[in-house]
Amino acid sequence: MAKEYARTQRVADFLQRELAALIQHEVRDPRVGMVSITGVDVSRDMGHAKVYYTSMSANSTDESKECNEALNKAAGFLRSQLSRESSMRMVPQLRFYFDSSVGRGRDMEDLIRKAADSDREMGLRDDSAEEQ
Repeated sequence: MAKEYARTQRVADFLQRELAALIQHEVRDPRVGMVSITGVDVSRDMGHAKVYYTSMSANSTDESKECNEALNKAAGFLRSQLSRESSMRMVPQLRFYFDSSVGRGRDMEDLIRKAADSDREMGLRDDSAEEQ
């Protein structure tokens, strides 16, 4: 059982590295823009892979939907490129999902920064104690 997990994790890591390079160099769709692959989950039977990505250029939900459509449309092309570059017997079916955790993390960071700034303005927070 542990061996199977290690294999799926190795395949996921391989797919993440290769897909990042392929999307950057081979996908010519202007809707894709600057995409970063944040994670890949491979099913136990290696038949399907969920690919999570963030887009630096997608500012709105409409743009992220367009990018998602473009990536899912290019999934067949990407899968064929992966099969040429790897020695895997079967390359999983790819399905792309927008990863909103990076954006949520930025939002949380902004909220924490605003709270800290307001505490400083009210005199509730002492910066000299933090630096030590």
